[in-house]
Amino acid sequence: MTEGHGDDIYRYGNIDYNFSSNIYGAADLSALEQYLCQHIDTIRHYPDPTPARLEAALARYHGIDTAEVMVTNGATEAIYLIAQAYRPLAGTYTVYHPTFSEYGDASHAMRYVAADHGHLAWICCPNNPTGEVLTIEQLQDMARRSRWLVIDQSYEDYTLRPVPTAAQALAMGNVMQLHSMTKRYAVPGLRLGYITAPAPLLAPLRSLTRPWAIGALPLLAGEWLVEHGTPAVPDKEAYLAESQRMQQRLAQVEGLTVQPSDTNFCLCVLHRHNAASLKEYLATKHRMLIRDASNFPTLTPRHFRVAALTPEADDALAEAITQFIAQDR
Repeated sequence: MTEGHGDDIYRYGNIDYNFSSNIYGAADLSALEQYLCQHIDTIRHYPDPTPARLEAALARYHGIDTAEVMVTNGATEAIYLIAQAYRPLAGTYTVYHPTFSEYGDASHAMRYVAADHGHLAWICCPNNPTGEVLTIEQLQDMARRSRWLVIDQSYEDYTLRPVPTAAQALAMGNVMQLHSMTKRYAVPGLRLGYITAPAPLLAPLRSLTRPWAIGALPLLAGEWLVEHGTPAVPDKEAYLAESQRMQQRLAQVEGLTVQPSDTNFCLCVLHRHNAASLKEYLATKHRMLIRDASNFPTLTPRHFRVAALTPEADDALAEAITQFIAQDR
């Protein structure tokens, strides 16, 4: 899907509060920006043909072998590489909805057939857009029931609930675990993701990669972030506490149901109104942007997703939604 994702702020002017992106918006990237400016001459040369140094740094970060790490151009490239590489081996797939649309899109592009118990199973944990976090025991059970299981942990740094470590996922034997430096460090423009998996599972993917797939500046930034960077959210406990408070505040709005979430974002459903209309109203009348979630499979035109910002912004969102719903009364 190239259209319909969140953070489509480019479509609007003068947005003050962007609730549509799940990535923490107040990250301090000044040290990284200064470092990249000091090394801007990197763009004069070809990058390494393979991201070997970054993979070694990530392996040290997770305490696993370098052969068990594969860097990709964002987690989305990893999804499409897996679908392509495993198509000759797995004719069927399973996606647990509602969830990120790219799993189904990539599988359809490779002409997989959907099945209740497909050879290749996809799970997002923490899940987008619901914010649900499955237990490690639940994921282990899913792995036992699957030939291959892909666990997308792109939002692993946005929850206090335990998620499998790279070592725990490797021990399952048939799991490919997706990670997002984009989300962890709040650098979506760099497009950096990676897979951790047993080396034999990565072999079909490596055979499909092309040289110089990752640019020089993203590689430089990635290596610096692993060595010097800290996750984007400086106080995760406080931020997620605000997310819980926001969810409770939104749940008080008459005409709106909020699905409980274990992350910084939550899924909401309007009882009678259309999410697209709410999105347009908030953007034009209140300079706020939300994520219309109607294009997630199994959801409806009344669903939308929001991520917590600050107490003041979150309260203003609840009040603006209240005003929108009240218009028809």
